[in-house]
Amino acid sequence: MRLLDQNGKQIGVVTKEEALKKGRELGIDVVEIAPNASPPVARLIDFKKFKYLEARKSREEKKKTKNVSVKEIRLRPFIGEHDLEIRREQAQEFLTDGNQVKIAIPFRGREITRKEFGFGVIKRFLELLKDQKVVREPHFEGRVLVTMIAPDKKSRTATT
Repeated sequence: MRLLDQNGKQIGVVTKEEALKKGRELGIDVVEIAPNASPPVARLIDFKKFKYLEARKSREEKKKTKNVSVKEIRLRPFIGEHDLEIRREQAQEFLTDGNQVKIAIPFRGREITRKEFGFGVIKRFLELLKDQKVVREPHFEGRVLVTMIAPDKKSRTATT
């Protein structure tokens, strides 16, 4: 097996027994870091410190990941202008946080016969939310008109 010291400097190719003996002399552990290599690579390190550094590295990676979720905003086919503006502000807030927004327009009773009003509301809403990327075009899921939008990366990087 190929043996490395604490600093990552190569000691050489030694047998398993020699590596363990060297580790006992220095009072540290022999840890196999690349078992699939030929020959396998082992390192002389303090194993508790090694585990601590690995855990710290994984915690740092978790912090960097962004948890993107889908937020839903419900509109009505015959919604008022002020109500639409309030919903736009909510959607804008969700999008600036990096979330996707699902816009849903449920139709009740005979409203389903006037589907064009729902499409018109979605068109007006998307115009109010310019600089956003439409992930899924407006379509019906049963009696609900649905579309998905996400923040546009170009406009987000320009504002930050």
